[in-house]
Amino acid sequence: MTETTLLRRFTPVPYTAVHLDDAFWAPRQQVNRKRTLFAQYRQLKETGSIDAFRLEWKPDQGPKPHFFWDSDVAKWVEAACDSLRTHPDAALAALVEEVVQLIISAQQPDGYLNVYFTVVEPGKRWTNLRDYHELYCAGHLMEAAVAHYQATGRRDFLNAMCRYADHIDAMFGPAEDGKRPGYCGHEEIELALVKLYHATGEARYLRLSQFMVEERGRQPYYFHQEAIARNENPELIGMDYFQSHLPVREQTEAVGHAVRAMYLYCAMADLAGELGDASLLAACERLWESVATRRMYLTGGIGSMRYGERFTHDYDLPNLTAYAETCAAVGMAFWNHRMLQFDGDGRYADILERALYNGVISGISHDGEQYFYENPLASTGGHHRQPWFGCACCPSNLSRLLVTLGQYVYSVAEGELAVHLYVQGKAEIAMPNGATLQVRQQTRYPWDGEVRLTVTPASPTPCTVRLRIPGWCRRYAIAVNGETINAPVEKGYACLHRVWQPGDTVTLALDMPVEVLESHPAVLMNGGRIALQRGPLVYCVEDVDQPVSVFRLAIPDDVQWATAELPEVLDGIVAIDGQALALDLAEWTDTLYRPVAPIIHERIPLRAIPYYAWDNREPGAMTVWLPRAASYTWR
Repeated sequence: MTETTLLRRFTPVPYTAVHLDDAFWAPRQQVNRKRTLFAQYRQLKETGSIDAFRLEWKPDQGPKPHFFWDSDVAKWVEAACDSLRTHPDAALAALVEEVVQLIISAQQPDGYLNVYFTVVEPGKRWTNLRDYHELYCAGHLMEAAVAHYQATGRRDFLNAMCRYADHIDAMFGPAEDGKRPGYCGHEEIELALVKLYHATGEARYLRLSQFMVEERGRQPYYFHQEAIARNENPELIGMDYFQSHLPVREQTEAVGHAVRAMYLYCAMADLAGELGDASLLAACERLWESVATRRMYLTGGIGSMRYGERFTHDYDLPNLTAYAETCAAVGMAFWNHRMLQFDGDGRYADILERALYNGVISGISHDGEQYFYENPLASTGGHHRQPWFGCACCPSNLSRLLVTLGQYVYSVAEGELAVHLYVQGKAEIAMPNGATLQVRQQTRYPWDGEVRLTVTPASPTPCTVRLRIPGWCRRYAIAVNGETINAPVEKGYACLHRVWQPGDTVTLALDMPVEVLESHPAVLMNGGRIALQRGPLVYCVEDVDQPVSVFRLAIPDDVQWATAELPEVLDGIVAIDGQALALDLAEWTDTLYRPVAPIIHERIPLRAIPYYAWDNREPGAMTVWLPRAASYTWR
């Protein structure tokens, strides 16, 4: 479709063509394959989520299936299948087939497939799309089926999900066609239908996705009509919680449940690309401005309020009570990666990187078997990762992202190769014109800013290699075959146009000092506070590394920051060392308030570690933002 091609310029290089072998991401992928996926399977068995597909539950017999269990199992299947595509594993493959066959066996004669509404409340199918996640679960099952088909080449699961999609398509759509104009309270099926369309070529699935996105927010609200049919007050829940308060093209602020918003915005971006819809893309861009410039944590986390797991208002970014659900950071990675493909704008790659290195991987422990649901930017010492949750959406979401991480590294366009992330490894890249480029990255990123790219085409090939200059980088240098060059920069990418010869080498040196950051003044919780960042990594301070509690510290302006490589800590990190002032509490014994008096501080050493690594050693308090011990400058 010519119109679509003009709108979405780039295509990601699939993760199956990118092999990472660095010291940062490759070990995490290995832990995910060898430990995490198997641990998640055990949890899904122990909770009854997998065996629920046997449809044997009866009241007071065993754990009662929950209405979102199907999605937890489906995301695990997707992650495991994606892993099998690059790393065959007989034991994992056997577990996948066991689960897939159980899922298929649970399908009803009319194509319907949902455990909860088959055995717990069989008379309530499709009566509460707002609250009960039926279409959400269907979407994750569709994504799992596509992944299974891609991993095995077999169509049994895919065909089952096509039957389910056909059932849904017969049920929902324009009212003038005699269908229900419904859509899900928790978005997800919209983007899944686009994947199903790509896997099958069935255009009806793309049209159904388009309908569900377009119908959202139109009046009369479908959720209101549904509630009235259930004899409920339709006004009890605001439509903004579900991003259904306005038609999507009229929405300008990110509102409501943060994960749901991310999945909706992903679907909007997908449809904008598939359909060449410029107004839908413009809506995505407006919503991105709302999130990235006014409603996002330094870590790339989003959703500041626990109640409703939601966005609140501009600059409301509390630290101690931050929700910042792991799934929301994963959603930020999904959405920004999609936005990046349209015109290769480095703003989206910057946020993608920020989320990946901070708010995403903070959600999983170093051993790969415990998780954060919430990712606060401060803790008094009581917040710890857990092996599982009653609502276990985050673990398998993390796994499916880690497995496919390679797809975020490169994109191609006609005559162009874009390098978004710096990760050591090799890639076999098929260019749109049929040429093949082998690319080898060598780097210690994110600990070091030196990157060496070796480009090896099968024969001399004219091409523009676009190297991302991260938004955090203030100085950099580029050399090709040892010769320093000044490459033009477009939208955050240095553009190297040449006829590439086998073995050509590019060296990129990104200056990576410690940076001291501050918030917009409207972020009230961070007034007079600073945070540390080095390269893509946000840092925090934990009690375990300090001689006093982190909440007694203040940072003077004259600190000389230094880095320290710690190979013995969590398989190797780079810490930031400096000094802090520790508040003397001796005169505060049994005193809550007192007249203002001189503040007595003691200068002590301070050590900061990457935020993603906190709560992996001894329990204790943590904070990202620290008080600044400085006087104001008057003018």
